[in-house]
Amino acid sequence: MMNLAQGIEGDNPVLNMTIFGLFVAITLIVVLRASRNTKTAADYYAGGRAFSGPQNGIAISGDYLSAASFLGIAGAIAVYGYDGFLYSVGFLVAWLVALLLVAELLRNTGKFTMGDVLAFRMRQGPVRAAAATSTMAVSFFYLLAQMAGAGILVSLLLGVSGDLGQSLVISIVGVVMIIYVLVGGMKGTTWVQIIKAVLLISGAAAMTVWVMGRYGFNISALLQGAVDKAGPGGEALLNPGAKYGISDMSKLDFLSLGLALVLGTAGLPHVLMRFYTVPTAKEARRSVVWAIALIGLFYLFTLVLGYGAGAIVGKDVIEAAPGGENAAAPLLAQALGGPVLLGFIAAVAFATILAVVAGLTITASASFAHDIYANVIKKGKVDGKLSEVKVARITAVVIGLVAIVGGILAKNQNVAFLVALAFAVAASANLPTILYSLFWKRFNTSGALWSIYGGLSITIVLIVFSPAVSGGEKSMFPDADFQWFPLSNPGLVSIPLSFFLGWLGTVLSKEHNQDKYAEMEVRSLTGAGAEKASVH
Repeated sequence: MMNLAQGIEGDNPVLNMTIFGLFVAITLIVVLRASRNTKTAADYYAGGRAFSGPQNGIAISGDYLSAASFLGIAGAIAVYGYDGFLYSVGFLVAWLVALLLVAELLRNTGKFTMGDVLAFRMRQGPVRAAAATSTMAVSFFYLLAQMAGAGILVSLLLGVSGDLGQSLVISIVGVVMIIYVLVGGMKGTTWVQIIKAVLLISGAAAMTVWVMGRYGFNISALLQGAVDKAGPGGEALLNPGAKYGISDMSKLDFLSLGLALVLGTAGLPHVLMRFYTVPTAKEARRSVVWAIALIGLFYLFTLVLGYGAGAIVGKDVIEAAPGGENAAAPLLAQALGGPVLLGFIAAVAFATILAVVAGLTITASASFAHDIYANVIKKGKVDGKLSEVKVARITAVVIGLVAIVGGILAKNQNVAFLVALAFAVAASANLPTILYSLFWKRFNTSGALWSIYGGLSITIVLIVFSPAVSGGEKSMFPDADFQWFPLSNPGLVSIPLSFFLGWLGTVLSKEHNQDKYAEMEVRSLTGAGAEKASVH
């Protein structure tokens, strides 16, 4: 894949580690302070519902803007130009789906997890088990990608070389993340995400102003600089088709990826869970508006950073660097501000991974403890509220350890397919079920199980037999060839199939609870009864 033993030339690993160590120390103090009030399940899972819309919006942007957003998109724009920016468009447009269809209605009908919403009008046991299975599958694949990304990033930015060094770094990330989740719960994790979002957006803003200043704050001059630096054929950076216009299949692949990105966000469990950390549905809506503004602003920064890296560093230098496209933002930071700016960007990128994995871990552990342990195994009769939290903490440790092992095993693999899998599973298994539950009167338990398990199975099977896993140079297993499905992302096929399965499962079953749907409709639209549910 790439030579991870190298670092960036002129890098100062000691400075990078010092800045990162400072970030970890400050956030651990914040987490410890936040943990003082974590006494009930609502405190642990939802931060006591004490966050305002703007605070939660900043935390959502911190949760959503992973290292892939910062390093991957800036790199894709530097190398592919226009086609690289399409990722930003897909990730941002996705929030309109979350705002218009999901945020407020979920906050009104649920309590802590996606399983709460589905179980409102269906048979508790099977639906909660299915929702927890889907939540843990999405969280695990997303976690794996972040942990493997940590290995790549640290090798690149801190000059850690060799398998043992990388494995040690992944283990440290895992242990710090487990501490955040165990000690601080959702409250501590949210503050870590807020701090990280402020650092990331501030760092990107400073670099954007710096780059624009070099070109007289003239975007045309910047684009021309990128074209000139790319040499013959550089105009391709300004036109569509550099990455996805080569063949009809690559166009279909892009359509499939775009569909998964746009529809996947509204089904990502760690994003959905953030809607429960605010006191009212109105604040849930406000938090999404804040998130859209911040994420949109950040993606505009990546446009300047990507073309800036292309103009100042050069496409050839970026592709030749350890980490390839991922090195674009760090190389640009070094070109602009030397080792100090590079050290800050290195620490921010690393902090980004820590915050995202903490959010994913608390979501997966809450889903297991609340849906499976408290409601399926114990049938809602838990011995005191804290025992559920205790189970969530134990689950967080187990998930953290599994993520460490998985990250070590996947550290030299192509991790892009893991992120694609998380989005495709969320869009296929979760979103159809959520939308049907909220808007379709006839929907029932059978339909929910068919769409969740069917969507999950179809997505995983199609990805396993896709070019992302075998049969190509950039596949996870480049030497093997067992692919028969032509698209790298299965969204184009798996999402419509999951909607169809939800419909088919529903019409084949006679179950129909008209009264419960009417109650859910009133609550989802007005919030009546939601406040009472939020103080348990």
